[in-house]
Amino acid sequence: MYSVWVAYLLWLLSGCGALGFHRFYLGKVPSAILWMFTGGLLGIGSIYDFFTLPRQVREANIYRAIYTQGDPNFKEHWRYVDDGKVHIKRDNDSIERIILREAKENKGIITPSGVALAGNIPIEESKTYLDALVSKGFAELRVRKSGGLVYTIPDLMDSDEPLETI
Repeated sequence: MYSVWVAYLLWLLSGCGALGFHRFYLGKVPSAILWMFTGGLLGIGSIYDFFTLPRQVREANIYRAIYTQGDPNFKEHWRYVDDGKVHIKRDNDSIERIILREAKENKGIITPSGVALAGNIPIEESKTYLDALVSKGFAELRVRKSGGLVYTIPDLMDSDEPLETI
């Protein structure tokens, strides 16, 4: 985790931000190099950094937590969905892991469109994988009381009550 007081100390040690040491610390290497060669954008950027450093540290910590999951070699993509959740598809995740993660978040109940959103894949592809899990016996196709079809992972469900098995 980055620290605000360390960032301010580096800002001070770099000539009130002119050399950009605080930006190197926060992982903003391109702008840090720019700060070094332009004296903190002729001092204007240094003054800006003085007032916005707490926000920059917060953003760097959020970025680090979401993007790297603590491992700097770990690449992943993320996007914000309308419901405000952050859905993450890691480059090394298989479609099965995406399905299981989505099922766990939804108490064992999943749909092809939900998997497609979570995995950033076409709905047809997610339906094919869900059907394969049903044929292997890892998932079940069920009907909601409203008549809609859903896939379930029984191991991750809270109860069997609200759905009928097909």
